[in-house]
Amino acid sequence: MSGIAGIFAPGGQGAVERMLDRIAHRGPAGRKIVETGAAIFGIVWTTSQEISAAALEQEQILRDVAGSEHCAEVKVTAGRPMLMRDPLGVAPLYYGTNSEGILGFASEVKALAEFTPRVSELPPGYRFDGNRLDLYFQLKEYPPIDEPVETITGELQRRLAAAVEKRINGDVMGSWLSGGLDSSALAAQARPHVRILHTFAAGLAGAPDLEFAREVAAFIESQHHEVALTLDSMLEALPKVIYHLESFDALLVRSSITNYMAAKLASDYVAEVFSGEGGDELFAGYEYLKALDPAMLPGELIDITGRLHNTALQRVDRSAAAHGTVAHVAFLDQDVVEYAHRIPVKYKIRDGVEKWILRRAIEGKLPDRVLNRTKAKFWEGAGVKEHLAHYAEEHITTDDFNRERKLENGWMLDSKEELMYYRIFKEHFGNLEDLSWMGRTKK
Repeated sequence: MSGIAGIFAPGGQGAVERMLDRIAHRGPAGRKIVETGAAIFGIVWTTSQEISAAALEQEQILRDVAGSEHCAEVKVTAGRPMLMRDPLGVAPLYYGTNSEGILGFASEVKALAEFTPRVSELPPGYRFDGNRLDLYFQLKEYPPIDEPVETITGELQRRLAAAVEKRINGDVMGSWLSGGLDSSALAAQARPHVRILHTFAAGLAGAPDLEFAREVAAFIESQHHEVALTLDSMLEALPKVIYHLESFDALLVRSSITNYMAAKLASDYVAEVFSGEGGDELFAGYEYLKALDPAMLPGELIDITGRLHNTALQRVDRSAAAHGTVAHVAFLDQDVVEYAHRIPVKYKIRDGVEKWILRRAIEGKLPDRVLNRTKAKFWEGAGVKEHLAHYAEEHITTDDFNRERKLENGWMLDSKEELMYYRIFKEHFGNLEDLSWMGRTKK
């Protein structure tokens, strides 16, 4: 991912420089600041995102491109600001005005906090002109496809393959590989199109994810790498993880530790990786979905897909950006998303099997044991389980939890583990009263 920041006022280059300093990790390959007359735009970029810097120079348009069609865009139109975020919020974008009423923006909260404490998140599918939010895209339910299941399976496979192939740049690529169905499917789709595919896994010794990832890597003949975690190494990484993640949500932080460590390992080998995010939301991968009335399932899938932008997609973005790399979420390709929401729910959960149609679409491309693996939460499969929760229970008293769990904005922390994360978050970002920009995992 690249990183963007700026203000809509002349003469503030120093302020933009300081903003870019806070997100320099997002773009180790270069930095540029351009004054347009009405605004000062700044960008840092990776080697694979130099096109974003060219657009700033030639068109005076800022683009934080998160893979293929996913991007946040900022420009001046008819003398007015115009901020836009991609339909699913794969690319992050925040904005706010300072005490003088000047509008600023940035890819991460930490950069914008250099300019103003009043931070808002631009929602996915919205434009903002400095005064008004305008919705230009909204996820919706489509009429289900009335085709034989073989036809649906073939078309899904074709769209997934195309989504992966168009994101491949060069003959060497990487893929985060948990050993679950989604990340394994993308790695398998990518392998025939590259000379070398590096795969990366992280987990505690004996974790199921590590075992399944090795099996997938051997099957598709990737060059596989893994990092073994311990409780001590996770605790050591926590301050950096929370700083980059910009969240203290317990489940999100827990899953981000393994993602962050895998991303760090990947950055030693490749500039771009695939991530399997989005597969569970599109194809009904979560256990609780099986208990829903089938008539409610399409709406629930729309809802949880629409919530990805400041939870799981934030984890993907920040884990990759922390190490100057780009993560591609091919499941969230526009053609795949549209088609997935038209697939009848009876093919998503069938005979108690989640993601049934996706499994059919990739038959033969993965070992049967992986193809039939049931869903495990990211942090469970990596072996993290309750290690961090137990640590928090041992080091935070019940009296301290009861005293500190209510935040100034009225939020209630759910556990001692979350309080542990919040304390670290507060060390980085201060005692913020307004946290409306921060997402929390749907319980």
